[in-house]
Amino acid sequence: SVVMENLFGGIYKGKKVFISGNTGFKGSWLAFWLQKLGAKVTGYSLPAATSPSHFQILNAGYETITGDILDLNNLKSSIARVKPDIVFHLAAQSLVRESYRDPVKTYETNVIGTLNIFESAKASGSTSAIVNITTDKVYDNKGNSNAFREGDALGGHDMYSSSKACSEILTESYRRSFLDKSEMLLASARAGNVIGGGDWSNDRLIPDAIKAAHEKRRVVIRFPESVRPWQHVLEPLTGYLLLGEKLLQGKREFASAWNFGPQISDCIPVQDVLGKVSANWELVKWEIDKNENPHEAHLLILDSAMAHKELHWSPLWNLDQTVSKTVEWYREYYENNHLLTETQLYEYAGLLKK
Repeated sequence: SVVMENLFGGIYKGKKVFISGNTGFKGSWLAFWLQKLGAKVTGYSLPAATSPSHFQILNAGYETITGDILDLNNLKSSIARVKPDIVFHLAAQSLVRESYRDPVKTYETNVIGTLNIFESAKASGSTSAIVNITTDKVYDNKGNSNAFREGDALGGHDMYSSSKACSEILTESYRRSFLDKSEMLLASARAGNVIGGGDWSNDRLIPDAIKAAHEKRRVVIRFPESVRPWQHVLEPLTGYLLLGEKLLQGKREFASAWNFGPQISDCIPVQDVLGKVSANWELVKWEIDKNENPHEAHLLILDSAMAHKELHWSPLWNLDQTVSKTVEWYREYYENNHLLTETQLYEYAGLLKK
């Protein structure tokens, strides 16, 4: 499609792109989009962690190497063989509650795994850009109502958030230590609570609500008052692709950390999002969990002014549209066994400035 080929200045056409974590929710959407942009995609990932999985349903036909980012030899030889122009690093242990259950694995994967990616890409000699995907949870969240900017202090109460903050510190240090004069440019991206069709991870609000609706039961909510920056998966992916474009053009000033969050008005509490979900699908019902749950931040809002100004990135779907697209995707899947991934991607891409 002409619309697709001209996006991002056509820079991804014919490029070799290596995506770690391509069997995950965001990774599967990103790989699918890059194929449509004409890129030669290779994935590197553990087998899909959920069943069903968006990656498996899509069956998108690019090469995926089954491997762990902690297996440095496998990772290094894979990247050396593929010779990617750009690496998008999404492989992670990405669940807060899991990080309480297995802190060691969380830290190994999110810190050492990331270092292994950097080392392998540097050793390949072919890679000119890396986008390291972290999270909006990397900031030291004191719970006041400030929106976080890229320069704010990093931290993290739970083991997931703090491991990703470490990944950010590592990114900055690696850039200073090894990439000062190098052709390889390294940036990191911090995005919010991403929703959209095809996420079946445990402990995620919308997937849990949809699964419960499908099974005609109520979903149990842990933190109804928690405010999160909700956004459709295609929004941050656009940010990552815009960022990748600048790095591939050799623009060193873009090799830094970037926030990609929704409009402040779309940062609302969990129970308000569920209200919007059930307005789109009356089977969605919930109850509040009275048990003691591990700590999660109450309030989280990102300031994305830098991405608006420098990358000309901004959200294209508001929260109502985001929720309706998400629910529509799942309903179409469960009720008609039909995939809306491509339809929604083209709809979204049509709104992007050429």
